[in-house]
Amino acid sequence: MYTLTTLTALRDHIGLDPADTDENPRLLSALTAASQAIERHTGRTLQPYQTTLAHDIDLFDVQSLILRDDLLTLQSITNGDGSAIDLADVIVLSDSMLRLTNGAYFSYSDSPQSAINVTGIWAYHPHPNSAWLTSGDTVQDAPLSDSATTLTVADADAGTPARFQVGQLLRIESEFLRVTAVDSATNQLTVQRGVNGTTASEHASAIAIDIYQTPPEIVHLTLRWALWFYREPDSFNTQLLPILLQTLAGLRRITV
Repeated sequence: MYTLTTLTALRDHIGLDPADTDENPRLLSALTAASQAIERHTGRTLQPYQTTLAHDIDLFDVQSLILRDDLLTLQSITNGDGSAIDLADVIVLSDSMLRLTNGAYFSYSDSPQSAINVTGIWAYHPHPNSAWLTSGDTVQDAPLSDSATTLTVADADAGTPARFQVGQLLRIESEFLRVTAVDSATNQLTVQRGVNGTTASEHASAIAIDIYQTPPEIVHLTLRWALWFYREPDSFNTQLLPILLQTLAGLRRITV
């Protein structure tokens, strides 16, 4: 399951009664399809993932690097000779470009192609500093083992809407987890561990839990597209899809 917004958000968008849960599987399927369609049409990854991407050196500008994806957090850069580039020498000009300073430059041993390895958290977000929101809750397990698929919290449904929802991407230390079920009676979340390229690890009690904030315009588009997928078998508003595609055009990633 990979969704850009939550099951609760879609249910609220449609106006379903809280007690009516029979449609949840179809709703989640529509959310997944909508999320995949939006990422495909924009050419962007819209929820963070951690990996190392290889980049080509521009022989006409050995101090600049055009990134293969939108960069949310830079973690390290390995030069073409295998040495680490000091991040103090790196200026991130945008989520798609960075530049070396202080005389540093990109080099290679055999070929400029795929010579530079950039490790980071990758995703498009117009406001990177607000991409993660503290949940106000913490790990209650003592500890949460690296193989556990249930996470105990202090209050699973605090707030309006509830702070934890199916489909959310959580962050505990350096691990990402996805919520697949919420049991408010036991304050337990069923989670997928080590998702989006991260590694499942043990977490001590009282460690903070953060929630990824998908950009609001993406959430809105996902809800509209998911509603179209959900009702499409009933020929619901067949004119909506071209409108959604036109809206997505402004979010499309430009590559060179």
